[in-house]
Amino acid sequence: MYVLSISSLSEVKMDFTLDFYFRQFWTDPRLAYKKRTGVETLSVGSEFIKNIWVPDTFFVNEKQSYFHIATTSNEFIRIHYSGSITRSIRLTITASCPMNLQYFPMDRQLCHIEIESCNVLCVWHVSGVGYTMRDIRYHWKDGVNSVGMSNEVQLPQFRVLGHRQRATVVTLTTVGYTMRDIRYKWNEGPNSVGVSSEVSLPQFKVLGHRQRAMEISLTTGNYSRLACEIQFVRSMGYYLIQIYIPSGLIVIISWVSFWLNRNATPARVALGVTTVLTMTTLMSSTNAALPKISYVKSIDVYLGTCFVMVFASLLEYATVGYMAKRIQMRKQRFVAIQKIASEKKIPVDCPPVGDPHTLSKMGTLSRCPPGRPSEVHDPKAHSKGGTLENTINGGRSGAEEENPGPPPHILHPGKDISKLLGMTPSDIDKYSRIVFPVCFVCFNLMYWIIYLHVSDVVADDLVLLEEDK
Repeated sequence: MYVLSISSLSEVKMDFTLDFYFRQFWTDPRLAYKKRTGVETLSVGSEFIKNIWVPDTFFVNEKQSYFHIATTSNEFIRIHYSGSITRSIRLTITASCPMNLQYFPMDRQLCHIEIESCNVLCVWHVSGVGYTMRDIRYHWKDGVNSVGMSNEVQLPQFRVLGHRQRATVVTLTTVGYTMRDIRYKWNEGPNSVGVSSEVSLPQFKVLGHRQRAMEISLTTGNYSRLACEIQFVRSMGYYLIQIYIPSGLIVIISWVSFWLNRNATPARVALGVTTVLTMTTLMSSTNAALPKISYVKSIDVYLGTCFVMVFASLLEYATVGYMAKRIQMRKQRFVAIQKIASEKKIPVDCPPVGDPHTLSKMGTLSRCPPGRPSEVHDPKAHSKGGTLENTINGGRSGAEEENPGPPPHILHPGKDISKLLGMTPSDIDKYSRIVFPVCFVCFNLMYWIIYLHVSDVVADDLVLLEEDK
């Protein structure tokens, strides 16, 4: 078997197409002839194939295949005087290749072609008159074990839960060749499979190949089977240029809003929404070209993280705007209280009563009413439901105001009204300028180190293509 080219490897259809020379060797003593000088082998055309026995070889996982007939049938038969026969034919086959896309696009796929003798021949009786139940009755030959299913059966969006059989089915006559009749083997050992050095694919490169000989047990007997496995490595260039780099740049663009003025609401909101929508479009277009599988791929992890970071930058501005609004409301309440205090002619900067030295030094003795203590509003009091009047009066009743007690000390706000939870809106922007890039860089380091290491798996006993060359 010599592979000429591999034209496609589809993740959506889970198959691959290859063009190769397929050569079979067997011995038929009936075709032996007496050796003559200069005539050790006879080469005959493909039309002679109808007159001799040939192995009923077929490809187990074949989806579609065809012979090449331009300009004539690409096939020849060579008969040795000892009765050994060589048949060479050029084929193009599309075979199934179940893929695990967990590490996509850093994955490595192992596709195989299985060769076996056609083990069942179905004999159908065609008649113009149908048979009723009196003439023929169908039943499952082996009861509940009559239906079997390969453990390799899989679908991108489904998993096979089980199967069952119902009343009847046609009885087949099996006349295939078992291990007692025919046995397949690789004629040249590890060199039986060759791959052309010109084999190339746009998104893959052929890492190597290996061959195996197996014995398959079916209900009709044991059968000889050969398998040729080819391992592919996906090229990352396309996905780096079209997906990874653009998504990383979109995340970086979302950080620009941290340097914009927080009052520039249209600019920051437009930037955040645009980056979120762009990431959504990129994720949708990427998954549209892939099968709808139920597990998470490595590219989903990267794009999902980028989407979360872009969305987080939009939420960061929402947090900044909310904090700025709350702080502004607190300032407005404090200004209103100061205004009421000034209307009542209670200077908020008067020192306590009983300190004439300070009053004369500041020159405010004439402005501060005698015997009238000065108070400063505590914003907490108003926020807890107290009225402005009670706040200015320090919460005292009218009787207490007429007979003031000892002068209290100057009251200062319990905390800075320009901060909320100990931070200002500008602090959040400053922290975000550092936290977001650091988190994204750390994620990239972990992502590439882990996935490149985990996906770097080479099949055992693989004949590397470089060594084969």
